[in-house]
Amino acid sequence: MEYFENFLWGAFPWLAIVAFFVGIFWRWRTDQFGWTTHSTQIYESKLLRVSSPLFHWGMVFVIVGHLMGLAIPKSWTQSVGISDEFYHLIATYPGALAAIATCLGLAGLIYRRVVNRSVFLATSRSDKVMYVLLGGAILTGTIATLTLQLFDIQGTHGYDYRESISPWLRNLLIFNIQPELMSEVPWPFKLHVLAGFTLIAVWPFTRLVHAFSAPVGYVNRPYVVYRSRDSRTTDMRSHVAWEPVRSPHSQLDRDTDNNKRADKTRPPRSS
Repeated sequence: MEYFENFLWGAFPWLAIVAFFVGIFWRWRTDQFGWTTHSTQIYESKLLRVSSPLFHWGMVFVIVGHLMGLAIPKSWTQSVGISDEFYHLIATYPGALAAIATCLGLAGLIYRRVVNRSVFLATSRSDKVMYVLLGGAILTGTIATLTLQLFDIQGTHGYDYRESISPWLRNLLIFNIQPELMSEVPWPFKLHVLAGFTLIAVWPFTRLVHAFSAPVGYVNRPYVVYRSRDSRTTDMRSHVAWEPVRSPHSQLDRDTDNNKRADKTRPPRSS
């Protein structure tokens, strides 16, 4: 049993982390054209317009909450005067709302893929695996938050994960593995941690890689030129961000003049 615990809370997380970084490097080197969301908006947009923002914005707040709870030690919040009760309050209720929003958004996206035939046919096997693992990670985290933190079914006024899961993860990342810190953690949180690292391991091999391709430079990108401006009617203004595409009019004009001269020099046909 001890070896199994050491594997779950020592070896398995690092195997998932290694698979993540190696997979990201491999995917970038071999499949840059597949590094995309594989958007299906062209097939259906009404449900997507509601479900996608609900899911993505919910995930943003979920990730921010995880970073705050796992990265900031308990001693730091206590040193600035934040009591355990107040921290539990500001972490539980916003976290529960973010979790519910994420679940509703994901449920809408899955419903859209199942009901709409065009979207369903555009769903690959990796998409199906991704939805199962993503749903597992989100669902286990939501169950842990609602049962142990919000409704407090154990009667402990909320489980203090900052004394077990948080130091375990921080020590894990600096190669100071302490699996004993996870021994007394409630099973919903254990399932959530395992589901999260499993999702991290398969992340590079699914459409989730698009999370690392956010269009940060979109606001200051150069203009996209689809056709050249006719220099015979409009002045061509230069731009420091791009070079104008050569206009085909000069070539067409030369071809027309050459054809006219050839017609004049060609001998008349005999009737």
